[in-house]
Amino acid sequence: MRIVFSTYGTFGDVNPLVALSLELKRRGHRPVLAIPEMFRPKVEPLGIDFAPVRPEQDPNDTRLIAMIYDIKHGTEVGLRQFLFPSLRESYADLTAAVEANGGADLLVAGELAYAAPIVAEKTGIPWASYVLAPFSFFSAYDPPVLPPYPALARLQSAFPPLGHVVARFARFVTRKWPEPVYALRQELGLPRGKDPIFDAKHSDRLTLALFSSVMGKPQPDWPPSVRTTGFAFYDGTGDEGHLPPELASFLDAGPPPLVFTLGSAAVMHAGDFYEQSAQAAEMLRERAVLLIGADNRNLPKRKLPDSICVARYAPYSQIFPRASVIVHQGGIGTTAQALRAGRPMLIMPYSHDQPDNARRVRRLGVAEVLGRRHYQAKPAAQLIRELLRETSYRERARAVAAQVSAENGAVTACDALESMLPRH
Repeated sequence: MRIVFSTYGTFGDVNPLVALSLELKRRGHRPVLAIPEMFRPKVEPLGIDFAPVRPEQDPNDTRLIAMIYDIKHGTEVGLRQFLFPSLRESYADLTAAVEANGGADLLVAGELAYAAPIVAEKTGIPWASYVLAPFSFFSAYDPPVLPPYPALARLQSAFPPLGHVVARFARFVTRKWPEPVYALRQELGLPRGKDPIFDAKHSDRLTLALFSSVMGKPQPDWPPSVRTTGFAFYDGTGDEGHLPPELASFLDAGPPPLVFTLGSAAVMHAGDFYEQSAQAAEMLRERAVLLIGADNRNLPKRKLPDSICVARYAPYSQIFPRASVIVHQGGIGTTAQALRAGRPMLIMPYSHDQPDNARRVRRLGVAEVLGRRHYQAKPAAQLIRELLRETSYRERARAVAAQVSAENGAVTACDALESMLPRH
Protein backbone atom coordinates (compact mmCIF):
# COMPACT_ATOMS: atom_id res chain seq x y z
CA MET A 1 0.00 0.00 0.00
CA ARG A 2 1.16 3.52 -0.80
CA ILE A 3 1.03 5.87 2.20
CA VAL A 4 1.84 9.58 1.84
CA PHE A 5 3.09 11.58 4.83
CA SER A 6 3.12 15.37 4.81
CA THR A 7 4.50 17.90 7.28
CA TYR A 8 6.57 21.07 7.71
CA GLY A 9 9.03 22.01 10.39
CA THR A 10 12.49 21.00 11.53
CA PHE A 11 14.53 17.83 11.20
CA GLY A 12 13.17 16.97 14.64
CA ASP A 13 9.64 17.19 13.24
CA VAL A 14 10.50 14.90 10.33
CA ASN A 15 12.29 12.22 12.39
CA PRO A 16 9.06 10.62 13.72
CA LEU A 17 7.79 10.30 10.15
CA VAL A 18 11.04 8.61 9.16
CA ALA A 19 10.53 6.17 12.04
CA LEU A 20 6.99 5.40 10.87
CA SER A 21 8.08 5.12 7.24
CA LEU A 22 10.83 2.63 8.05
CA GLU A 23 8.41 0.51 10.07
CA LEU A 24 5.81 0.56 7.28
CA LYS A 25 8.49 -0.25 4.71
CA ARG A 26 9.50 -3.24 6.86
CA ARG A 27 5.86 -4.38 6.71
CA GLY A 28 5.85 -4.25 2.92
CA HIS A 29 4.16 -0.88 2.31
CA ARG A 30 5.40 2.02 0.17
CA PRO A 31 5.68 5.15 2.31
CA VAL A 32 6.22 8.51 0.63
CA LEU A 33 7.45 11.59 2.47
CA ALA A 34 5.86 14.63 0.81
CA ILE A 35 7.86 17.35 2.54
CA PRO A 36 10.12 20.32 1.65
CA GLU A 37 13.07 19.73 -0.66
CA MET A 38 15.68 20.34 2.05
CA PHE A 39 14.83 16.95 3.59
CA ARG A 40 15.51 14.93 0.41
CA PRO A 41 19.14 14.04 1.36
CA LYS A 42 17.89 12.68 4.67
CA VAL A 43 15.09 10.58 3.18
CA GLU A 44 16.19 9.05 -0.12
CA PRO A 45 19.30 7.21 1.20
CA LEU A 46 16.93 5.28 3.47
CA GLY A 47 15.05 3.90 0.46
CA ILE A 48 11.95 5.97 1.24
CA ASP A 49 10.16 7.64 -1.67
CA PHE A 50 10.32 11.43 -1.65
CA ALA A 51 8.00 14.08 -3.12
CA PRO A 52 8.86 17.79 -2.73
CA VAL A 53 6.14 20.04 -1.35
CA ARG A 54 6.37 23.81 -1.16
CA PRO A 55 7.03 26.17 0.53
CA GLU A 56 10.70 25.40 0.49
CA GLN A 57 12.56 25.80 3.73
CA ASP A 58 16.10 27.15 4.07
CA PRO A 59 17.74 25.67 7.17
CA ASN A 60 20.34 28.44 7.07
CA ASP A 61 17.87 31.33 7.03
CA THR A 62 18.67 32.58 10.51
CA ARG A 63 16.54 35.70 10.05
CA LEU A 64 13.39 33.64 9.45
CA ILE A 65 14.23 31.30 12.32
CA ALA A 66 14.64 34.27 14.66
CA MET A 67 11.26 35.62 13.56
CA ILE A 68 9.49 32.28 13.91
CA TYR A 69 10.96 31.70 17.37
CA ASP A 70 9.94 35.12 18.65
CA ILE A 71 8.01 34.40 21.84
CA LYS A 72 5.25 36.93 21.17
CA HIS A 73 4.73 36.79 17.41
CA GLY A 74 6.54 33.64 16.23
CA THR A 75 3.47 31.48 15.60
CA GLU A 76 1.68 34.25 13.72
CA VAL A 77 4.78 34.95 11.59
CA GLY A 78 5.21 31.27 10.76
CA LEU A 79 1.63 30.91 9.59
CA ARG A 80 0.85 34.28 7.98
CA GLN A 81 4.23 35.02 6.41
CA PHE A 82 5.53 31.54 5.57
CA LEU A 83 2.92 28.77 5.29
CA PHE A 84 -0.33 30.47 4.25
CA PRO A 85 1.11 32.61 1.39
CA SER A 86 2.23 29.35 -0.29
CA LEU A 87 -0.94 27.38 0.39
CA ARG A 88 -1.91 27.00 -3.29
CA GLU A 89 1.56 25.66 -4.15
CA SER A 90 1.36 23.29 -1.18
CA TYR A 91 -2.03 22.06 -2.36
CA ALA A 92 -0.80 21.49 -5.92
CA ASP A 93 2.34 19.65 -4.81
CA LEU A 94 0.57 17.46 -2.28
CA THR A 95 -2.21 16.62 -4.74
CA ALA A 96 0.43 15.53 -7.24
CA ALA A 97 2.13 13.36 -4.61
CA VAL A 98 -1.17 11.72 -3.65
CA GLU A 99 -2.20 11.03 -7.26
CA ALA A 100 1.21 9.84 -8.56
CA ASN A 101 1.88 6.19 -9.44
CA GLY A 102 -1.74 5.15 -9.56
CA GLY A 103 -2.74 7.02 -6.42
CA ALA A 104 -2.09 6.66 -2.71
CA ASP A 105 -4.13 4.54 -0.33
CA LEU A 106 -3.76 6.81 2.70
CA LEU A 107 -2.66 10.37 3.51
CA VAL A 108 -1.12 11.13 6.91
CA ALA A 109 -0.69 14.79 7.79
CA GLY A 110 0.92 16.89 10.48
CA GLU A 111 -0.91 19.90 11.83
CA LEU A 112 1.13 22.41 9.80
CA ALA A 113 0.21 20.69 6.53
CA TYR A 114 -2.85 22.91 6.08
CA ALA A 115 -3.36 21.76 2.50
CA ALA A 116 -3.73 18.12 3.52
CA PRO A 117 -7.36 18.17 4.76
CA ILE A 118 -8.31 20.05 1.58
CA VAL A 119 -6.50 17.50 -0.61
CA ALA A 120 -8.24 14.66 1.24
CA GLU A 121 -11.66 16.27 0.88
CA LYS A 122 -11.16 17.07 -2.81
CA THR A 123 -9.66 13.71 -3.85
CA GLY A 124 -11.58 11.47 -1.47
CA ILE A 125 -8.45 9.77 -0.14
CA PRO A 126 -8.72 8.48 3.45
CA TRP A 127 -6.57 10.53 5.79
CA ALA A 128 -5.19 10.45 9.30
CA SER A 129 -3.61 13.27 11.25
CA TYR A 130 -0.98 13.38 13.94
CA VAL A 131 0.42 15.76 16.54
CA LEU A 132 3.77 15.63 18.30
CA ALA A 133 2.99 17.35 21.60
CA PRO A 134 -0.01 17.83 23.93
CA PHE A 135 0.13 21.57 23.26
CA SER A 136 -1.47 20.91 19.86
CA PHE A 137 -4.78 19.83 21.39
CA PHE A 138 -5.15 23.15 23.22
CA SER A 139 -7.28 21.55 25.89
CA ALA A 140 -9.34 23.74 28.22
CA TYR A 141 -9.08 20.95 30.82
CA ASP A 142 -5.27 20.72 30.64
CA PRO A 143 -4.48 24.22 29.34
CA PRO A 144 -1.18 24.76 27.54
CA VAL A 145 1.37 27.42 28.34
CA LEU A 146 0.86 30.22 25.82
CA PRO A 147 4.30 31.61 24.90
CA PRO A 148 3.19 35.28 24.85
CA TYR A 149 1.27 34.90 28.13
CA PRO A 150 3.16 32.46 30.40
CA ALA A 151 1.62 33.96 33.56
CA LEU A 152 -1.77 32.55 32.48
CA ALA A 153 -0.48 29.05 33.21
CA ARG A 154 -0.09 29.91 36.89
CA LEU A 155 -3.54 31.49 37.00
CA GLN A 156 -5.04 28.43 35.34
CA SER A 157 -3.49 26.19 38.00
CA ALA A 158 -5.14 28.29 40.73
CA PHE A 159 -8.44 28.71 38.88
CA PRO A 160 -9.06 25.78 36.46
CA PRO A 161 -12.20 27.25 34.78
CA LEU A 162 -9.92 29.91 33.32
CA GLY A 163 -8.76 27.29 30.81
CA HIS A 164 -12.05 27.59 28.92
CA VAL A 165 -11.72 31.36 28.80
CA VAL A 166 -8.17 31.07 27.46
CA ALA A 167 -9.28 28.65 24.76
CA ARG A 168 -11.95 31.05 23.55
CA PHE A 169 -9.50 33.95 23.74
CA ALA A 170 -6.99 32.10 21.53
CA ARG A 171 -9.64 31.44 18.90
CA PHE A 172 -10.62 35.10 18.94
CA VAL A 173 -7.02 36.34 18.56
CA THR A 174 -6.31 34.02 15.62
CA ARG A 175 -9.70 34.28 13.90
CA LYS A 176 -8.37 36.15 10.83
CA TRP A 177 -5.16 34.21 10.38
CA PRO A 178 -6.58 31.30 8.30
CA GLU A 179 -8.43 33.45 5.75
CA PRO A 180 -6.16 32.09 2.94
CA VAL A 181 -7.34 28.57 3.83
CA TYR A 182 -10.99 29.59 3.58
CA ALA A 183 -10.29 31.42 0.30
CA LEU A 184 -8.69 28.33 -1.28
CA ARG A 185 -11.56 26.13 -0.16
CA GLN A 186 -14.02 28.54 -1.77
CA GLU A 187 -12.05 28.52 -5.04
CA LEU A 188 -12.19 24.72 -5.03
CA GLY A 189 -15.94 24.70 -4.46
CA LEU A 190 -15.71 23.44 -0.89
CA PRO A 191 -17.62 24.78 2.11
CA ARG A 192 -15.81 27.04 4.57
CA GLY A 193 -15.21 24.14 6.96
CA LYS A 194 -13.86 24.02 10.50
CA ASP A 195 -11.25 26.34 12.01
CA PRO A 196 -7.98 25.17 10.39
CA ILE A 197 -5.80 26.18 13.34
CA PHE A 198 -7.75 24.34 16.04
CA ASP A 199 -10.17 21.84 14.50
CA ALA A 200 -9.78 20.97 10.81
CA LYS A 201 -6.21 19.75 11.34
CA HIS A 202 -7.55 16.69 13.22
CA SER A 203 -8.89 13.77 11.20
CA ASP A 204 -12.28 12.46 12.25
CA ARG A 205 -11.09 8.89 11.65
CA LEU A 206 -7.67 8.79 13.33
CA THR A 207 -5.50 11.36 15.09
CA LEU A 208 -2.19 9.97 16.29
CA ALA A 209 -0.76 11.54 19.43
CA LEU A 210 2.89 10.69 18.80
CA PHE A 211 4.00 11.39 22.34
CA SER A 212 4.30 9.47 25.58
CA SER A 213 1.39 9.30 28.00
CA VAL A 214 3.73 10.77 30.64
CA MET A 215 3.46 14.08 28.78
CA GLY A 216 -0.32 14.29 28.75
CA LYS A 217 -3.41 12.19 29.44
CA PRO A 218 -6.54 12.24 27.21
CA GLN A 219 -8.91 15.08 28.05
CA PRO A 220 -12.69 15.43 27.50
CA ASP A 221 -12.14 17.98 24.71
CA TRP A 222 -9.53 15.99 22.79
CA PRO A 223 -10.90 14.75 19.43
CA PRO A 224 -12.58 11.36 19.88
CA SER A 225 -10.34 9.94 17.15
CA VAL A 226 -7.12 10.36 19.20
CA ARG A 227 -4.83 7.39 19.78
CA THR A 228 -1.84 8.05 22.07
CA THR A 229 1.03 5.91 20.79
CA GLY A 230 4.20 6.94 22.58
CA PHE A 231 7.15 8.68 20.95
CA ALA A 232 8.32 7.48 17.53
CA PHE A 233 12.11 7.62 17.69
CA TYR A 234 14.56 7.97 14.83
CA ASP A 235 18.08 9.25 15.39
CA GLY A 236 20.00 8.40 12.26
CA THR A 237 21.66 5.45 10.64
CA GLY A 238 25.11 5.03 9.17
CA ASP A 239 27.62 7.75 10.02
CA GLU A 240 24.97 10.11 11.39
CA GLY A 241 23.98 7.47 13.93
CA HIS A 242 27.40 7.39 15.61
CA LEU A 243 29.34 9.74 17.82
CA PRO A 244 32.17 11.76 16.25
CA PRO A 245 35.50 10.11 17.27
CA GLU A 246 36.74 13.15 19.22
CA LEU A 247 33.51 13.32 21.20
CA ALA A 248 33.51 9.58 21.89
CA SER A 249 37.07 9.86 23.23
CA PHE A 250 36.08 12.78 25.46
CA LEU A 251 33.14 10.84 26.91
CA ASP A 252 35.35 7.82 27.57
CA ALA A 253 37.99 9.93 29.33
CA GLY A 254 36.01 11.00 32.40
CA PRO A 255 32.73 11.10 34.32
CA PRO A 256 29.39 11.95 32.64
CA PRO A 257 29.38 15.55 31.43
CA LEU A 258 26.71 18.21 31.23
CA VAL A 259 25.31 18.32 27.69
CA PHE A 260 24.11 21.62 26.21
CA THR A 261 22.07 21.63 22.98
CA LEU A 262 19.43 23.71 21.17
CA GLY A 263 17.99 21.07 18.87
CA SER A 264 17.89 21.42 15.09
CA ALA A 265 16.29 24.89 14.67
CA ALA A 266 16.78 27.06 17.76
CA VAL A 267 20.49 26.35 17.41
CA MET A 268 20.42 28.75 14.44
CA HIS A 269 19.34 31.53 16.81
CA ALA A 270 21.46 30.65 19.83
CA GLY A 271 22.52 34.10 20.97
CA ASP A 272 25.05 33.73 23.80
CA PHE A 273 23.62 30.41 25.03
CA TYR A 274 26.88 28.53 24.50
CA GLU A 275 29.06 31.24 26.03
CA GLN A 276 26.89 31.32 29.14
CA SER A 277 26.72 27.53 29.26
CA ALA A 278 30.50 27.17 29.11
CA GLN A 279 30.84 29.67 31.95
CA ALA A 280 28.25 27.77 34.00
CA ALA A 281 30.14 24.51 33.53
CA GLU A 282 33.38 26.17 34.63
CA MET A 283 31.71 27.66 37.72
CA LEU A 284 30.55 24.17 38.64
CA ARG A 285 33.88 22.55 37.72
CA GLU A 286 31.95 20.05 35.65
CA ARG A 287 32.86 18.44 32.37
CA ALA A 288 30.60 19.58 29.55
CA VAL A 289 29.71 19.03 25.89
CA LEU A 290 28.48 21.91 23.74
CA LEU A 291 26.56 20.75 20.66
CA ILE A 292 26.73 23.94 18.59
CA GLY A 293 25.32 22.92 15.19
CA ALA A 294 26.59 24.20 11.85
CA ASP A 295 26.49 27.93 12.62
CA ASN A 296 30.03 29.17 13.24
CA ARG A 297 28.67 32.04 15.31
CA ASN A 298 27.97 29.50 18.04
CA LEU A 299 31.67 28.77 18.50
CA PRO A 300 32.80 30.16 21.88
CA LYS A 301 34.89 33.29 21.45
CA ARG A 302 37.52 32.30 24.01
CA LYS A 303 39.71 29.29 24.52
CA LEU A 304 37.93 26.68 26.59
CA PRO A 305 39.48 24.31 29.12
CA ASP A 306 40.01 20.66 28.25
CA SER A 307 37.01 19.86 30.45
CA ILE A 308 34.67 21.29 27.79
CA CYS A 309 34.23 19.57 24.42
CA VAL A 310 32.72 21.40 21.46
CA ALA A 311 31.00 19.32 18.76
CA ARG A 312 28.71 20.29 15.92
CA TYR A 313 26.44 17.27 16.12
CA ALA A 314 25.87 14.05 18.01
CA PRO A 315 22.92 11.64 17.86
CA TYR A 316 20.96 12.21 21.03
CA SER A 317 20.32 8.50 21.53
CA GLN A 318 24.08 8.02 21.81
CA ILE A 319 25.08 11.01 23.93
CA PHE A 320 22.12 11.72 26.23
CA PRO A 321 22.40 8.43 28.19
CA ARG A 322 26.02 9.39 28.94
CA ALA A 323 25.17 12.85 30.31
CA SER A 324 24.78 13.93 33.92
CA VAL A 325 22.31 16.75 33.13
CA ILE A 326 20.86 17.74 29.73
CA VAL A 327 20.30 21.44 29.06
CA HIS A 328 18.10 22.14 26.04
CA GLN A 329 15.37 24.27 24.43
CA GLY A 330 12.37 22.06 25.11
CA GLY A 331 11.55 20.98 21.56
CA ILE A 332 9.44 17.85 21.67
CA GLY A 333 12.02 15.72 19.82
CA THR A 334 14.85 16.75 22.13
CA THR A 335 12.59 16.36 25.16
CA ALA A 336 11.57 12.87 24.06
CA GLN A 337 15.18 11.74 23.72
CA ALA A 338 16.08 13.24 27.12
CA LEU A 339 13.13 11.50 28.78
CA ARG A 340 14.12 8.17 27.23
CA ALA A 341 17.71 8.68 28.42
CA GLY A 342 16.53 9.06 32.01
CA ARG A 343 18.59 12.13 32.81
CA PRO A 344 17.59 15.33 34.66
CA MET A 345 17.08 18.41 32.49
CA LEU A 346 17.34 22.17 32.59
CA ILE A 347 15.11 23.64 29.90
CA MET A 348 15.44 27.10 28.35
CA PRO A 349 12.34 27.30 26.13
CA TYR A 350 11.94 29.57 23.13
CA SER A 351 8.37 29.57 21.76
CA HIS A 352 5.56 27.44 20.26
CA ASP A 353 5.16 24.20 22.25
CA GLN A 354 8.47 24.54 24.10
CA PRO A 355 7.26 26.45 27.19
CA ASP A 356 4.42 23.95 27.55
CA ASN A 357 6.74 20.96 27.14
CA ALA A 358 9.03 22.50 29.76
CA ARG A 359 6.20 22.86 32.27
CA ARG A 360 5.09 19.28 31.70
CA VAL A 361 8.50 17.72 32.31
CA ARG A 362 9.03 19.96 35.32
CA ARG A 363 5.69 18.68 36.61
CA LEU A 364 7.09 15.15 36.22
CA GLY A 365 9.87 16.04 38.66
CA VAL A 366 12.68 15.51 36.15
CA ALA A 367 13.52 19.10 35.17
CA GLU A 368 13.86 22.74 36.09
CA VAL A 369 13.07 25.66 33.77
CA LEU A 370 14.97 28.89 33.16
CA GLY A 371 13.44 31.49 30.86
CA ARG A 372 15.47 32.56 27.88
CA ARG A 373 15.71 36.17 29.03
CA HIS A 374 17.18 34.96 32.34
CA TYR A 375 19.59 32.39 30.95
CA GLN A 376 22.94 33.54 32.32
CA ALA A 377 25.85 31.55 33.67
CA LYS A 378 25.15 32.13 37.37
CA PRO A 379 21.42 31.24 37.53
CA ALA A 380 21.99 28.33 35.13
CA ALA A 381 24.80 27.03 37.34
CA GLN A 382 22.61 27.31 40.43
CA LEU A 383 19.85 25.22 38.87
CA ILE A 384 22.26 22.67 37.42
CA ARG A 385 23.88 22.32 40.86
CA GLU A 386 20.46 21.52 42.33
CA LEU A 387 19.78 18.96 39.58
CA LEU A 388 23.11 17.28 40.30
CA ARG A 389 22.81 17.37 44.08
CA GLU A 390 19.17 16.44 44.64
CA THR A 391 18.80 12.68 44.04
CA SER A 392 15.04 12.86 43.49
CA TYR A 393 15.56 14.27 39.99
CA ARG A 394 17.69 11.28 38.96
CA GLU A 395 15.36 8.77 40.59
CA ARG A 396 12.29 10.26 38.97
CA ALA A 397 14.07 10.55 35.59
CA ARG A 398 14.90 6.84 35.67
CA ALA A 399 11.30 5.96 36.51
CA VAL A 400 9.93 8.11 33.70
CA ALA A 401 12.48 6.65 31.28
CA ALA A 402 11.20 3.15 32.05
CA GLN A 403 7.65 4.27 31.17
CA VAL A 404 8.77 5.93 27.93
CA SER A 405 10.89 2.94 26.90
CA ALA A 406 8.02 0.54 27.50
CA GLU A 407 6.00 2.30 24.80
CA ASN A 408 6.69 1.61 21.13
CA GLY A 409 5.31 4.62 19.33
CA ALA A 410 6.28 3.62 15.80
CA VAL A 411 4.77 0.13 16.03
CA THR A 412 1.59 1.32 17.76
CA ALA A 413 1.11 4.15 15.26
CA CYS A 414 1.67 1.88 12.26
CA ASP A 415 -0.81 -0.66 13.63
CA ALA A 416 -3.39 2.13 13.79
CA LEU A 417 -2.58 3.34 10.28
CA GLU A 418 -2.84 -0.17 8.84
CA SER A 419 -6.34 -0.44 10.30
CA MET A 420 -7.35 2.40 7.93
CA LEU A 421 -5.99 0.75 4.79
CA PRO A 422 -8.39 -0.94 2.36
CA ARG A 423 -8.47 -4.73 2.60
CA HIS A 424 -8.11 -6.72 -0.60
